[in-house]
Amino acid sequence: MEISLASIVQFCDTCVNREAIVDLSGAHNGLQFENSGKVYHIGAAVDASLESIQLAIEHEVDFLIVHHGLFWRSPAPITGSRAQKYRLLIEHDIAVYSSHMPLDVHPTLGNNASIAALLGREVQLWTCPHNGCPVAAVVDWNRPRVDLENRLHELFEHPVCMAFGPDMIEQAVIISGGGGEMMETFKGKNYHTLITGEGKQHHYIFAQEYGLNVYFCGHYATEVFGVKNLAEQAAHTFGIPCTFLPTACPL
Repeated sequence: MEISLASIVQFCDTCVNREAIVDLSGAHNGLQFENSGKVYHIGAAVDASLESIQLAIEHEVDFLIVHHGLFWRSPAPITGSRAQKYRLLIEHDIAVYSSHMPLDVHPTLGNNASIAALLGREVQLWTCPHNGCPVAAVVDWNRPRVDLENRLHELFEHPVCMAFGPDMIEQAVIISGGGGEMMETFKGKNYHTLITGEGKQHHYIFAQEYGLNVYFCGHYATEVFGVKNLAEQAAHTFGIPCTFLPTACPL
């Protein structure tokens, strides 16, 4: 079945509430690269990398939904791997649609809500606002810390656990991706447990000195859910196939 590119873009924009969310300045959410206007097969990948585009070609995808788009900064020379990506997209008539923060904070399709669901919990509230949009999902746990650690080891391949907080966890805050940078917003608040993707060296010191439980589960691994969910929703709505295109990113 043939679907118009404009129809799928409009569906995705509406589904993720794109216009209402102020993202990082270089995110450029929405359609980033258009094709000839026809879509037969939706693909989903975390990154608009050369590897993801090559996988899209292998699976005959012509509409690729990604979390991290083709560009993040001001215009740069189109050379090397960047030029190769653009050539492949044009040669194989592939459109690229990017959704960053909208797919972190979406209440049902988003990365944070999906992690909460995998933990068997509903999101109780959203906190840690960024440009007016709360980006952190808070869930009740009310169980020992070891139970959370065991569950995270079941869900993610290599979670890094820094257990400096309470042995009994009442609530956990979930921020996919680079949420370690939000740790300092916990000062003066009654949050002592963070589940996120990646951190930096100084986050160890901060967690230790402020008595936090922090779990780094992988930037990539915590951000596979949103693109999968959006692709599946669009595919179901339009009656066309979708394929998730995983890479071997261990970070």
